[in-house]
Amino acid sequence: MADGLSALAVHRHAIPLLKEIAPEKTLPIFVVQQGRVAIGDHIGELLKAELSIVILGERPGLTTPDSLGIYITWMPHVGRTDAERNCISNIHDQGLSYAEAAHKLAFLTHEARTRKLTGVALKETAGKLLLQADHSP
Repeated sequence: MADGLSALAVHRHAIPLLKEIAPEKTLPIFVVQQGRVAIGDHIGELLKAELSIVILGERPGLTTPDSLGIYITWMPHVGRTDAERNCISNIHDQGLSYAEAAHKLAFLTHEARTRKLTGVALKETAGKLLLQADHSP
């Protein structure tokens, strides 16, 4: 997890997003100040990880200063390019919900592990998360 270009985004959204992604799991989490996407390559290479997931504060835009992005990289190592990553972006209160982001992340990580790749060769086709309405009395 890195503040990237918006520490505000990480402050507001990282913990709720993590609770949606892995509510009962303990994951190795690294927090990096002023980190960028490629920090996952450095950490992933050191850990010999098959997959890195970087949660990052995105560049503040015209509509929101607090948007998160998630970057997924298969077999991270120094020198990976953006074309070798998948990105889930626009995660904030008026953008992509935590549940939808978690759904897309689950799809992409499953496909990455199955196909052993990420990036332009892996299209995100998870479809829309259907939230069931509570019909209890």
